[in-house]
Amino acid sequence: MGRSDWDSLIKKEGSKNDFSGVIYMKKESEIVGEAAYGYANRSEKFANTIHTRFGIASGCKLFTAIGICQLVEKGLLSFQSKLHDCLDIDFPHFDRNITIHHLLTHTSGIPDYFDEELMDDFEALWQERPVYTMKSSRDFLPLFQNNPMKFNPGEKFHYNNAGFILLGLVIEEQTGKKFTDFIETEVFQQCGLKDSGYFPMDHLPSNTALGYIDDEKGETWRTNIYSIPAIGGADGGAFSTAPDMIKLWEALFSYQLVNREITQILLTPQVCVKDDVHYGYGLWINKKKEDIFKYHVMGYDPGVSFHSAFYPALDIKMAITSNKESGPFEVMKTMEEHF
Repeated sequence: MGRSDWDSLIKKEGSKNDFSGVIYMKKESEIVGEAAYGYANRSEKFANTIHTRFGIASGCKLFTAIGICQLVEKGLLSFQSKLHDCLDIDFPHFDRNITIHHLLTHTSGIPDYFDEELMDDFEALWQERPVYTMKSSRDFLPLFQNNPMKFNPGEKFHYNNAGFILLGLVIEEQTGKKFTDFIETEVFQQCGLKDSGYFPMDHLPSNTALGYIDDEKGETWRTNIYSIPAIGGADGGAFSTAPDMIKLWEALFSYQLVNREITQILLTPQVCVKDDVHYGYGLWINKKKEDIFKYHVMGYDPGVSFHSAFYPALDIKMAITSNKESGPFEVMKTMEEHF
């Protein structure tokens, strides 16, 4: 398929199902399709553009993993370093054999502050602890610090946000810098992500989409300002643009952020999640017939949905951002049917 074919397909998909967001795709070094739909601000009818910033929720766990890899490259720690040797915080019930590797691969067995097996309403977390108090990684500790382990380290994969909170705290302790400052300096600035950042929900910069939660039954909507933490951190909540996410893939695979050896470790399937779905360090890896089909990240929060992927055999990079709770997965699935 040529550029016009991809562009037509993207525009067709974006016009379906009341999609609100951006679809952006590059093949090799050429932009082969881009489209923006919906409103960044519904009240004022400000339209989304290709360069609108969107929340990407857990999509930014990759940023945290890259930050950890940079510390490994500098010799400040290793992937087999024990958590208790890297972080001077007491976790009375945590297994002392938990390593950085376990945290990066969701195999640590620690309790999560939002366990998707037990909870399905992220907003319910903030009924007793207001979101406006959640401004740093340490603010999350009371939600899981004194709870018992769920299983032994390395026993299995169980998606875990708290593990990445701890990785953020490790970065802070080992560098002496605030986590968000470290990532913005050592990741975003290093690969030219000029429109990305960790922005306070009550002080968003210009050209940033508000996240919308729709009540289909009542035909009403509200923004997500009271539904997610006041500012993002190591487990999610950064803002980025579709073009910036493509730059991130390009920088990662050209070893601008971490050297070749450690980047390859980050990109190695470390744990099998299910069938051909694996997890590396901070990113998902899908295989087809033993070959890697795609590396990808995704994120879902109230008022946020996001998917971005790199397809190595095709040299295709795609980013789909949205300020609604669904849309990107369906678009990406349809696009992949044409690969």
